[in-house]
Amino acid sequence: MLSGSSLIWIGALLLGLEASLTGASDFQHHGYEEMVRALFAVQSECPYITRIYSIGRSTEGRHLYVLEFSDNPGIHETLEPEFKYVGNMHGNEVLGRELLIYLSQFLCEEYRAGNERITRLIHDTRIHILPSMNPDGYEVAARQGPEFNGYLVGRGNSKEVDLNRNFPDLNALMYYYEKHNGQNHHLPLPDNWELQVEPETLAVIKWMQNYNFVLSANLHGGAVVANYPFDKSREPRLRGKTTYSATTDDKIFRKLAKTYSYAHSWMHKGWNCGDYFDEGITNGASWYSLSKGMQDFNYLHTNCFEITLELSCDKFPPATALANEWLANREALVSYMEQVHHGIKGMVYDENNNAISNAVISVAGISHDITSGTLGDYFRLLLPGTYTVTASAPGYQPSTSTVTVGPAEAIQLHFTLRAQPKGTNLNVKPYLNKKGLSTAKIPPTNLGPR
Repeated sequence: MLSGSSLIWIGALLLGLEASLTGASDFQHHGYEEMVRALFAVQSECPYITRIYSIGRSTEGRHLYVLEFSDNPGIHETLEPEFKYVGNMHGNEVLGRELLIYLSQFLCEEYRAGNERITRLIHDTRIHILPSMNPDGYEVAARQGPEFNGYLVGRGNSKEVDLNRNFPDLNALMYYYEKHNGQNHHLPLPDNWELQVEPETLAVIKWMQNYNFVLSANLHGGAVVANYPFDKSREPRLRGKTTYSATTDDKIFRKLAKTYSYAHSWMHKGWNCGDYFDEGITNGASWYSLSKGMQDFNYLHTNCFEITLELSCDKFPPATALANEWLANREALVSYMEQVHHGIKGMVYDENNNAISNAVISVAGISHDITSGTLGDYFRLLLPGTYTVTASAPGYQPSTSTVTVGPAEAIQLHFTLRAQPKGTNLNVKPYLNKKGLSTAKIPPTNLGPR
């Protein structure tokens, strides 16, 4: 893979970048080249707080470009959480793609204007924006146009594979572990998983593994609702039926979904697109069961909490509707990013003040652990309350503290782990088993908006 700086210059040269940020900000649909020009225009206008990099290529060879916002682009700063937005996973669901382009322009413009809220967000957060996970599918849908686009035209990638049914099925493994007291986090992937997924899915999984994302949302269309895990029903006999499938972090996910819904102009009202969702939110499996989806994969394989945002009744709205949609979503997009700064965060050190990576952070009463990153920092989203938190790592004695979380910024809670005395066998939670179980064959699921 080329370096970030090489990609910037090559991309600019290939596309003949001359567009200004102002010229790119008209409310219009962006084909692949127009989208890339818009991203490079933002990077050109705000070079000190942005970086463009590619996480890989689509099936037809298009770069999957990410625009990063940070006061130190390209660098993970300890105790600064990583956030991501992913758009256009289904190629014919295009509003998310456009909103993320507009969001990028908005963040740059407001930062340059001295907006204190946006400045603080960019200084305290590392934000990654992938406007299009499925640029090949978009091109297929765009050729049909807004007026004639079919419900499935361009939904999948160029091989017509639905990318939101293409991730390894870790739900089946998790539900097995729940019954047998198995691991509750960072579930292992099946053997040869790289050969079982599409290039776009592979690129996104590698991206998740390379960055310690804390919070995320993926933007879809075809309904108006904030959807949260689990997407897949626990019992095979219930697949395809409306059965609530909660994570152990259900209350947090509901709060995250409500944050977006109530900041959106009308999502929270519930009646949208002929359906009713109380407060504009829904548990995925309660809506309909979906296997091998991206939001569940985030939660089960990484530290990241992700929800799915259904943002428009019309999958490919006309250009004339884009300005109104942007105004409806702008505050929600910003408010949701700010949720990454709640709960607890801290460092895990040894007795010599060396950072410990892959330390397991457990919260009593919540059977879903997270791990520290490569620099020893960790981030755990929590609702206000008092919690008992334990940090553990192989070769060290566990350390436990009690902390009270408020409604404002994340509370810092650091741990120093002492080396395990020789000859002892402490019960320390394992981190990651490298060998996975083969996933079971899953019958086809329906093709709803997600």
